[in-house]
Amino acid sequence: MSVATFAIRNGSSGFSATDYGLYAATVLAWGFSWIAMKSQVASVSPEVSVFWRFVLAAAIMMTWAKFRGYTLSFGATEHMRFAGLGAFLFSTNFTLFYYGAIQIPSGLLAVIFSTASIFNLFLALILFGQRPNPLALVAGMLGFAGIALMFWPKLAGAEFNTEAAVGLGLCIAGTLSFCCGNMLSADTQQRGIPVVPAAAWGMVYGAVLLGVFSLLRGQSFAVEWSFTYFSGLVYLAVVASVIAFASYLTLLGRIGSARAGYATVMFPVVALTLSTIFEGYQWTFLAAIGLVCVLGGNVLMLRAR
Repeated sequence: MSVATFAIRNGSSGFSATDYGLYAATVLAWGFSWIAMKSQVASVSPEVSVFWRFVLAAAIMMTWAKFRGYTLSFGATEHMRFAGLGAFLFSTNFTLFYYGAIQIPSGLLAVIFSTASIFNLFLALILFGQRPNPLALVAGMLGFAGIALMFWPKLAGAEFNTEAAVGLGLCIAGTLSFCCGNMLSADTQQRGIPVVPAAAWGMVYGAVLLGVFSLLRGQSFAVEWSFTYFSGLVYLAVVASVIAFASYLTLLGRIGSARAGYATVMFPVVALTLSTIFEGYQWTFLAAIGLVCVLGGNVLMLRAR
């Protein structure tokens, strides 16, 4: 069975209770992660923060895999795949977004990352020849338009100078890295490799790549000794990495990249809700319309066949 057939078959089936649970876990875990991410870039180099994040996450995933009885012994071909997951999903994309967080507002970070649902559709077409379902494509576009409307005050108010342009480019590159990892993960699952050991090894390789990169740059591995930094690090490692990625990658294999990727459109809604509660976000007419578009697009994506 080809990857395209696998993705179409999984993407065309209805949602089960397990799918809804995985979807909710992914949206909530990543929705809260933007606040935690901001706490990581103030005084520590982004690649070092991401390194320690995945050192902790890899240790937890390896322990979990061993406890659940998964085999962790694989051949050289599988380890090449795991290294690819580490490069795309567990190092490059996060490092690029951490650097982007220095330059541009967190709301804009969430908006950019939400385009993953659309990139997934086109990458599936380019890499696997999987034609996007027209309804899924409309749903993705509607959801992204809604997110843009919801964050329009931030977008319009941001000072778009050279630094902001660089930050935008880094985040777009990070989103593409994430989407390439999606495609590799779907193909890896199609070949019968379970999510947990694949993610565990991917995190190991991601941490190794970040460690080497940090050494080559002459970075110190020292971190900020504060409650804010460490609480953010633990949340990002345990919840936003281990729990969220296990949920998301499992969902990816069950329902296909198009609908799984739509979780990355929904989590900015969670971020906006948190901003309303804790940061005094001011709702506007455009933001209300945007919320309707996001929810409507979500319904369309869930109903897409």
